[in-house]
Amino acid sequence: MKWKKQLKQGHNIVLISNHQTEADPAVIALLLEKTCPRIAETLVYVAGDRVVTDPLCKPFSMGRNLLCVYSKKHMNDIPELVDMKKRANTRSLKEMAMLVRSGSQIIWIAPSGGRDRPDAVTGEWYPAPFDASSVDNMRRLVEHSTAPGHIYPLALLCHDIMPPPPQLEKQIGERRMISFHGVGVSVAPEINFKEVTASCENQEEAKEAFSKALYDSVNEQYNVLKSAIYGYNGFGASNSIVSLSQPWH
Repeated sequence: MKWKKQLKQGHNIVLISNHQTEADPAVIALLLEKTCPRIAETLVYVAGDRVVTDPLCKPFSMGRNLLCVYSKKHMNDIPELVDMKKRANTRSLKEMAMLVRSGSQIIWIAPSGGRDRPDAVTGEWYPAPFDASSVDNMRRLVEHSTAPGHIYPLALLCHDIMPPPPQLEKQIGERRMISFHGVGVSVAPEINFKEVTASCENQEEAKEAFSKALYDSVNEQYNVLKSAIYGYNGFGASNSIVSLSQPWH
């Protein structure tokens, strides 16, 4: 893996991902522990506050490296807490900046600001759209670090482990169903900001183009994982971008 070598060289890696359940960090660590044990142990997850406040979700967060932030989607749920949430997010951003300054960091973040949900009509699952500003914030954070940085798109499929409710909930204590099911993770080649945005005419256009390139890659990988797990195609779902393997074989 190219990014394993980059980490050893002191570079920073950011994994831009979709988000399916609060168990995502545990699932990713489990899938990586055989082939990439050091990464599985040191990966830092930018997570929502529910992973440490919801009693059902807290066990999945134990032993993981978390930087907690408040999602934009829930920022105004309780008006009197807005200022506190913004201050907490600023502290997390400063801590992240200190981490990348030291180099050899690998950080996972889901810029959709929430979990993926099924289409209301078809019931099909797909990655939720990315927030271009969140993607751009991570890009600038990496670029302004003294250590070189790289951004990779990661796709994760594990929603049947603990599906979220159909709609956004403001309160802690959602009704949840937990089950046993196949899961998958995929990382595509690095996406270079300058290459993707070479023809863009302004910063805003470049920001949207880069976010779209990352999202499209995650979506493509997600469809391969879906074909492998739900289409029962297994390794046969692999293509020129995604080469599937079983970490325990």
